[in-house]
Amino acid sequence: MLFFDRLINLVSGLGTSKDKSVAAAYALSLIEPQQLEAMYRSDWLSRKIVDIVPHDMTRAWREWQAENTQIEAIEEAERALGVRDKVATAMKRARLYGGSAIFIGIGDADPAQPLVPDRVGRGAVQYLHVLSRNEVTTGELEQDILSPFFGQPRFYEIAGAGRAGVRIHPSRVIRFIGAELPDPRMSADGWGDSILQIILDAIQNAASSQQHVASMLPEAKTDIINVPGLAGHLQTPEGTSRVTARFSAAAQIKSLHNILLLDSDGKEGEIWQQKQLNFQSFPELLRMFLEVAAGAADIPVTRLLGKSPTGLNATGDADIRNYYDHVASLQEVSLRPTVSPLDEILIRHALGSRPADVWYEWSPLWQMSETEKADVGLKKAQATKIYLDGGLFPTEALAQGVRNQLIEDGIYPGIESAFDEFGVDIEEVEPAPLPRPNLRLVGNDAAPRTLYVSRAVLNADEIIAWAKGQGFKTTLASDDLHVTVCFSRTPLDWMKVGEDYWSSQDNDGGLEIPAGGARLVERFDGGAVVLLFSSRALQWRHEQFEDAGASWDHAEYQPHITITYELRSVDLTAIEPFAGRILLGPERFAEVDEDWKARVTEDA
Repeated sequence: MLFFDRLINLVSGLGTSKDKSVAAAYALSLIEPQQLEAMYRSDWLSRKIVDIVPHDMTRAWREWQAENTQIEAIEEAERALGVRDKVATAMKRARLYGGSAIFIGIGDADPAQPLVPDRVGRGAVQYLHVLSRNEVTTGELEQDILSPFFGQPRFYEIAGAGRAGVRIHPSRVIRFIGAELPDPRMSADGWGDSILQIILDAIQNAASSQQHVASMLPEAKTDIINVPGLAGHLQTPEGTSRVTARFSAAAQIKSLHNILLLDSDGKEGEIWQQKQLNFQSFPELLRMFLEVAAGAADIPVTRLLGKSPTGLNATGDADIRNYYDHVASLQEVSLRPTVSPLDEILIRHALGSRPADVWYEWSPLWQMSETEKADVGLKKAQATKIYLDGGLFPTEALAQGVRNQLIEDGIYPGIESAFDEFGVDIEEVEPAPLPRPNLRLVGNDAAPRTLYVSRAVLNADEIIAWAKGQGFKTTLASDDLHVTVCFSRTPLDWMKVGEDYWSSQDNDGGLEIPAGGARLVERFDGGAVVLLFSSRALQWRHEQFEDAGASWDHAEYQPHITITYELRSVDLTAIEPFAGRILLGPERFAEVDEDWKARVTEDA
């Protein structure tokens, strides 16, 4: 006897036999192969659910990574044997029937013997045959935990026309499983379930909803006529014939002249009315059933129905990208290990050996438009120009990187062959001189002096408006907002510092800090409330001063703008830092003024 621990309410019937939810239970009724084939051949939704995922997993296929001659040989072997089409077909049959297999035909004597990949020579594979689970008889499952085929059939048998069944060793078979079972031992032959088995209810509901709506279309408009004494007329054959003739003639007159003639003898005569069905909510109902089916199949509605998304600003890109990510994960987690034994044989068949540096990547499903490719190419070229002008990399290293980037991106067809035909080795190229950020303009030696270098904030009013909006009562005057680059109490020769490389790129000597990035508002030990921001250009320039002998009173240099010395009751943790761009003027050189703080004033 089984005892169940559940909440029971005798008043409401909850948990008792009166509770409708108690009657709900899952029952397993397997779909027969003939029914699966009927669904695949006659129902468009079932066919799409079976075919779409295998098609998407193989349509872009893969890119082999090896020497050019090796890649050509492997790709030619794939084309000759039809590897991509055979894999796609095997996956479709596995999703339909629950399992399928690719039989690797090698020209050796006994297919019942194990296939050893290292013994496969060039051109050894003669054919690849795709078989559904219904075409293959399996032996008992391997129970030896030490066997590489544990949980798989010990052998397969394929019956041929006019000949006895051919026994095949499992090493010659590539198995594809549809919907995996929680325990392989639940199936005597080691296969899985059809993918349609899992989503059968969702498919049937979607199909029946369409059929019911279609069947209601003829009833969308119905004419209703009340005839006095109709029951008495229909009691005799003559009366029935007169009623039939009467309304046949009325329907004909209405069809010809758009007039419906009714009888009225001064008493209660014939009454005509029209009944129409309201289909307003039906499209949403049909869409809901299709969305449920799409969700059950794990395929976006936009991909399953081939329909553009509806709604404000709806593009469907996010759904498709998520779906493509899902397909990519299936390629790595499921397809790659499944076809790995076939790939090992394919490489040896194409090359005659197995080089260790031969591998492949799955081609991405999401493809950029020509406009997007051009935009990315422009941004990469701009980044390369920045690296080149900044002298961040040796010329030969950057040139090699750009060459590899152009080959990998594939923006210019045949660029690799063009490099080989017209180019020369990178090592042979004479590096061009590059401007570097630490170039110095060396002049006559000057008497060493202390040095204070700053840059005025040109958009100070904008920053002050932000500060007032954050609750600061007073701020430094707009003329006093600046960024300190160097504050050296140690005397040095100013002329040995040279010019700022980035300022020299601007005729006005200014510098722009782009909007965004890391920004913080903090209070320094001296009482100053500052806006911290990042700028590699200012940090490099500060290091340039230190290289020339300048001192710095702090552990590190952090670009900042002093906002105020009067914090008052403002909570710094609640302040949202200024995120706009910061415009700085040219560098201002001066000697250090030790009494500078006494002259600081603030404006309300």
